[in-house]
Amino acid sequence: MDKLRLGLPKGSLEKATIDLFRRSGWHITVNGRSYFPDIDDPEIACSMCRAQEMSRFVENGALDCGLTGKDWIMENDSKIVVVADLVYSKTSQRPVKWVLAVPADSPVRTLKDLADKKIATELVNYTRRYFAARQIPVTVEFSWGATEGKVAAGLVDAIVEVTETGSTIRAHGLKIIHEFFQSNTQLIANTEVWENNPFKRQKIENIMILLQGALRAENMVGLKMNIPESQLKQVVALLPSLLAPTISPLYETDWFSVEVVVNQSEVRQLIPDLINTGAQGIVEYPLHKVI
Repeated sequence: MDKLRLGLPKGSLEKATIDLFRRSGWHITVNGRSYFPDIDDPEIACSMCRAQEMSRFVENGALDCGLTGKDWIMENDSKIVVVADLVYSKTSQRPVKWVLAVPADSPVRTLKDLADKKIATELVNYTRRYFAARQIPVTVEFSWGATEGKVAAGLVDAIVEVTETGSTIRAHGLKIIHEFFQSNTQLIANTEVWENNPFKRQKIENIMILLQGALRAENMVGLKMNIPESQLKQVVALLPSLLAPTISPLYETDWFSVEVVVNQSEVRQLIPDLINTGAQGIVEYPLHKVI
């Protein structure tokens, strides 16, 4: 069988990605130091690699598809197919952003102020291209980590770093003076496979649908309740939903069963309002996928 070769990111995204696949219907087992996890799908063969390298392996055909950050695709300038944006990270469902930061007391205010200065970052190629396109001469050095500490210690003049909220950067006594772009996880595919292999393309599209469905369900719940006919319109008016709520009459009564999908953050206020308006027997249940 010609299996789909799926790349899974090793490192910070590993646990979140395996958990996302579990919620989507696939169980992946990482075997100790092995780079080839088991998956309960005979049509898929998994490989682990660093997110920083994923787009290269997908581009050169070593992998048919994989998950990696938009930032590393841009860093490698890879020619691949972006199948879907999947906004999740190791800690949240928010995109991250790459920013330029300098010491809080630095006189640097704009990109041009960094002419002939030194910058440290993991995103070396992108940063060099960005400044070159604006004809600003800078020296860009690769940072192996603890990048904030380098500029705080005066080893470099600025850093290009990834952040969610900017709090860690500010905690190191730095200030953000420029935002480059936002990044999130993306499902990517080899161009040749995507264009010329119908079986693998369909498999990738199926993975996309289920991963997106699991992410969409992450912060949503289902609500079921019973409502007397006299209060039905008032209760339904309170209900936010993806579409109109599902309403069914209860057998030989003047009551109705109502079912709806809502954002979990709305439930704490919605349930008391529903009770006060006449709803009874309210049941909240988790969702695995919303498609």
